[in-house]
Amino acid sequence: MDYQIGELVTRKSYNHDVLFRIASIDKAMVRLYGEEYRLEADAPIDDITKIEKRDLEKRRKKEKEKEEFSYRLFYQDYQLMKEKREYAATDGYQHDAKYFQIPAKVLHLDGDSMYLRKCIGLYQRLGLHVHGVHLHEKEMPNEIVPLIKKVQPNIIVITGHDSFSKHKGTKSDLRAYRHSKYFVEAVREARRLIPDLDQLVIFAGACQSHFESLIRAGANFASSPMRINIHALDPVYIAAKIAYTPFLERVSVWDALRNTLSGEKGMGGIETKGLLRTGMPYIEEDDDEYIEVDEV
Repeated sequence: MDYQIGELVTRKSYNHDVLFRIASIDKAMVRLYGEEYRLEADAPIDDITKIEKRDLEKRRKKEKEKEEFSYRLFYQDYQLMKEKREYAATDGYQHDAKYFQIPAKVLHLDGDSMYLRKCIGLYQRLGLHVHGVHLHEKEMPNEIVPLIKKVQPNIIVITGHDSFSKHKGTKSDLRAYRHSKYFVEAVREARRLIPDLDQLVIFAGACQSHFESLIRAGANFASSPMRINIHALDPVYIAAKIAYTPFLERVSVWDALRNTLSGEKGMGGIETKGLLRTGMPYIEEDDDEYIEVDEV
């Protein structure tokens, strides 16, 4: 059977559990990128099969329902946080004043251009300003410092594809992971520039990534504690939770993880301060794109 780059397939040996797209073909082997999960895998060409249209529609409908459910949960949290901010901004009194907010700026590095587009769409839906950059995972350690200096972000997301191979070593061996070492190096470079865990919040990792090494390198949040696959959009929810939490409050790890699709098996981290700042009065002529306006 002939296959083309970008075609959607599943693996017979894994009972068709994950939907992949073909990234490259090299004789009898194919490189696969997960369609919903940040997983990269190699497979013999005779192990893959094209997905039927009916099955594809069914999978996409189910995936869309999961994504919308996660979004609704986050939006409920956002509304509660907004009510608390309104109360605090007016000392508990309702009046006709307006206030402005300076939310965090996000720098999102992604090894997959399709995932990057999906994530940017969610950032926009959540009202966050993001600077997205598509880079191969190997390039991230060399590019991250110039990007930090250029963008001056409050939050960095370092993600793409990853996987663990038991044939290359044990789960504690960083060499057994496809891209974890590059994520670790990128986090270290960022921390050399900005060591403060609250001044710069970092999420790093992808499917099955070496969680412990990423946290030791200086990430606030990372994947994947149980070496499971993580959803492509999960890093966005972590960033949004931190971005919309006032800077005087701390975000517990559970609060950050509870609206993700992967949960605590796929994501983990450390207690981290919020980054949102609120001010008054709002000046009508101010059209700064980083400022979100709410009426109290």
